[in-house]
Amino acid sequence: MQETIEGLHEIRELAAQFAAERLRPNVERWDHERALDEQAPAQLGELGFHGMMVPEAQGGLGFGAASFVAVLEEIAWGEPAAAFLLLSSAAVATALTGSRDASHAQWLAGLAAGARCGAIELAREYRLEAQREGSAWRLHGEARWVLRGHGQEILLLGATAAPDAARALFVLAANEPIRGGKRETMIGLRAARIEATAVERVTLSESARVDSARVRDVERIERLGTAAIAIGIARAALEHARAYANIREQFGRRLRRFAGIQAKLADMDTRVAAAHALVGQAAIETTGTAAARAKLFASETAMWVSTQAVQIFGGYGYMRDYPVEKTMRDAKTTEILTGSSEDLRALIAEGLYAD
Repeated sequence: MQETIEGLHEIRELAAQFAAERLRPNVERWDHERALDEQAPAQLGELGFHGMMVPEAQGGLGFGAASFVAVLEEIAWGEPAAAFLLLSSAAVATALTGSRDASHAQWLAGLAAGARCGAIELAREYRLEAQREGSAWRLHGEARWVLRGHGQEILLLGATAAPDAARALFVLAANEPIRGGKRETMIGLRAARIEATAVERVTLSESARVDSARVRDVERIERLGTAAIAIGIARAALEHARAYANIREQFGRRLRRFAGIQAKLADMDTRVAAAHALVGQAAIETTGTAAARAKLFASETAMWVSTQAVQIFGGYGYMRDYPVEKTMRDAKTTEILTGSSEDLRALIAEGLYAD
């Protein structure tokens, strides 16, 4: 789909409306219950958002990166766990696009229709072992930090492939011999279903392995998506802090009138705008370094901005009765998942010396 300014504005408005009406009013309950309502992912599917990165030929929206990050930013402003579900489906769709396997075409159509969703490892540790057996692969082991969705799933898992111990990605259906493990208890993204997943000697065809060029595309989409989610979190924290500073009074003056608070708000706003611009630029470029740079800056911006929001709220900022402590917990996950800040810094620095 060719992206235009008008089209980008329309899709952002649609996502923003859904986030404001369907997600934001429920975030406290979902965080407490550690689960999204099943209707929310289904409604995202009805809007076609699980098929954002599915080509139009397979019934998807065929979004470019600019529209993709716009949607994720707005959805994350509402609830980051829902945005990560969409990121999962986008990563899986990217891995499957171009495959000649007939079943993969059906999976893409399922993503586009909202009948399927993606499941990915948010922090790949490559614990699975992949052994070549003739023209097939045998997978066995346990994958950690797997974000599971709702409904029929397509898993994108990392494995160490023998005999050369190369890192590889594989796509497989959740109806294979796969067993969910203990659900991870996290300080952030509490509404997301993240768990260890055991893969018990699953035999896959050669087409299940994602080729190296496509792996780079997947990594780029995951980092761009996480960067957009981080911006959504940072925006939410800034908005909460701005509103609180406008109503809270000390010594007969609103907080917004104090120079120290004004400086904090100004710096918060500037960093959010800078992160937004950097992610927008990275969406136009096609290099992995640009995506890594955007993810690094956006995630650390989200952490910094949400921490400043807690400071503006004072003691209330650290209480569950107020919304900014959740933004700080969610922001931390964006620094760790889909590539830690330390790993991204190493990748960016290496790129400085590339020919």
